[in-house]
Amino acid sequence: MLTEQKLLITGGSFGLREFTQVRYDVQKVKRKIDPALEAQLNKNKNKISVESEYEKLQQQNLDDWVNIRGPRPWEDSKSYQDQQRKTQNANNIINAKH
Repeated sequence: MLTEQKLLITGGSFGLREFTQVRYDVQKVKRKIDPALEAQLNKNKNKISVESEYEKLQQQNLDDWVNIRGPRPWEDSKSYQDQQRKTQNANNIINAKH
């Protein structure tokens, strides 16, 4: 019984080591991307700054923002979206008259 426990502990240790090694090997493979694609990503990354994103937010009109609930899992999303659009259009027409 004692030797079986030692064998289980030793075997478990080697098994865990192999599983963790596979995890790190997979992460290495995922990190490798095409150099041309990586260069293009780095080129595009430099164009975006906090200031440019802030300017985009400044240009948006957040006062007329409306929160529209999405469909529930048991609701048909297509018909629900059509209903929401009709309601929103009707509200826009009413607001435009006033």
